[in-house]
Amino acid sequence: MRRARWAFLWMAAVPVMGQGAAAAPPSDPKAVALADEVMRALGGAEAWNNTRYLRFDFAVERDGKAGPPRSHTWDKHTGRYRLEGKTREGDPYLVLMNLNTKEGSAWMKGAKVEGEEAKKALDNAYGAWVNDTYWLLAPYKMKDPGVILASAGEETKDGTTWDKVVLTFDNVGLTPKDKYWLWVNRQTKLVDRWDYVLKGEEAPPTTWLWKGWKAYGAIQLAPDRPSPTENRKIFFPVLEVPASVADTVFTTP
Repeated sequence: MRRARWAFLWMAAVPVMGQGAAAAPPSDPKAVALADEVMRALGGAEAWNNTRYLRFDFAVERDGKAGPPRSHTWDKHTGRYRLEGKTREGDPYLVLMNLNTKEGSAWMKGAKVEGEEAKKALDNAYGAWVNDTYWLLAPYKMKDPGVILASAGEETKDGTTWDKVVLTFDNVGLTPKDKYWLWVNRQTKLVDRWDYVLKGEEAPPTTWLWKGWKAYGAIQLAPDRPSPTENRKIFFPVLEVPASVADTVFTTP
C-alpha cells in the first residue's frame, strides 16, 4: 500500500510555499457548498471540533489475510499521541509523542531507544499518523487551509447519484502534488468513494470505497475501505471516540 497524505494544515504541518509564490486559485463556490453539506452530514463542525479523543487501529488486508494493525490514541486538543504496532520483522514498538512539537520517546521490543534510532522512530510515527488519519478523516478536512476544491461533475449508477469534488493542494502537507476525487452521495451527503493520484504521477486514479458510516459519539465515521477491483481492503478493526482517556496512556509505556 502506498502512503496517502495529510493534506491540511493541522498542528505541526507547515506550508512550504516560499516568498513570492503565486496566490492559489480560489475554490469553486459550488464545491465549497457541497463540502459544507458533507460536514453537516458528518455531525457538524462544532461536533468535530469538540471531539477530543480518537482511538483506532489501522489495518491492511490482502487476499483475506490482515497484517498487524497500527494502534493509535490521539488527543486532538493537545497533540498528545500514542502509537503501538509491530515492524515487518514482527518486533513490537511503542511511541509516545506530541504531534505539535514532534518530540517524544520510543521503545523497541520493550527497550527505550536513543539518538538517531529514536529520531527515526518518531519520524516514522508521525508518518503513520499522517497516513492513517487521512484515510479515516479526509471528509472532515475538505475546507482546511491550503485545500483547493473544484466541482468534478456527477455520476449516476443503479439509481444512486454522486456529486464529485476534486481536492488539490496549495503547497501544504507532506506531498502537495497529490490529487483526490471525493464521491459525495447526493442523498446522504456522505463520501462513498475516493479516487486519487499521488505525487503528481501520470497514472490512472486508484479507487477505494468508504463503507459502514455510523455514529461514533457526536460524529460519523466509516470503518471499511474495500477496493472495488482487487481483493484487498483497508479497515479500522478498533474505532472509538472515548469521552476521556487516562493521562497515563500518553505518558507511560
